[in-house]
Amino acid sequence: MRFRRAFIVLAACLTPPAVVAAQDARQVDIAYEITFAGISGFRIDVTARFNGSNYDVETSTFKEGMLKAVTMNYFGRNRAWGGFTTRGAEPTAGSLSISVDGKPRTWLAQYGNAGFLQETHNPVWKPTPQQTISDADRKDSLDPLSAALSVGFAGDAACDKTVRSNDGKRRIDVLFKKIGMEPAAATGIPGAIGDVLVCEIYTKRVAGEFDEAPKEAETERERPIKIWLARFDNTQIRYPGKLEAQTLFATIRGKVLSFRERPLTPAEAEAIRR
Repeated sequence: MRFRRAFIVLAACLTPPAVVAAQDARQVDIAYEITFAGISGFRIDVTARFNGSNYDVETSTFKEGMLKAVTMNYFGRNRAWGGFTTRGAEPTAGSLSISVDGKPRTWLAQYGNAGFLQETHNPVWKPTPQQTISDADRKDSLDPLSAALSVGFAGDAACDKTVRSNDGKRRIDVLFKKIGMEPAAATGIPGAIGDVLVCEIYTKRVAGEFDEAPKEAETERERPIKIWLARFDNTQIRYPGKLEAQTLFATIRGKVLSFRERPLTPAEAEAIRR
């Protein structure tokens, strides 16, 4: 389903990319909206906390407006935490909690040496042989938020890589392709400064449990999602500024509603996971 794929891709890119150097104790709050044919569909709220070499990031995704009124209820929460070294981001763990029409699912991924992945499902996932994610496909894969962090470390080359994303039931490759740069003033993104990186995103399903038939999935993969990655402060961090995806019926759009940054309180800084 094109709408679902668009908001999943946006949510997977929402984690603020971080720099390797130690971070001041600060919190970034961002709110996003996704619309279909101009009608409100999803809201995504992001809270990212940094303290020294540690990070703890959380997103909440829920339906609103007309879509909430006429379709099944949905609420999702993703969290990723870990730290930074001279080699880049080192995730400790990532989790998700999803409730669709009152049916909850949680998944926890814990990382170790050489990308070791230890998973905890609730309820227990019992895939068919065709849905099983092999060890080879699971290798080096990351939960959606940790995967998004890995994109940020590429800096201006963020759109020239493939991310191995895993949400516990689905292993997909998210392919980023740079198509250009635009002046912030020309993009219409409120608060954006400098040049904005413009990318196309393709997805390729690898293994797991999928709702779409294979033919439909391949057709969707050939229609990329376009995303604008902008700066909102004087750091090198790039955040999604807006998103567009074409469907047979209308255009799906994502946009930033607000961006705020503040210092952490001592208690908040102490609570950051590692």
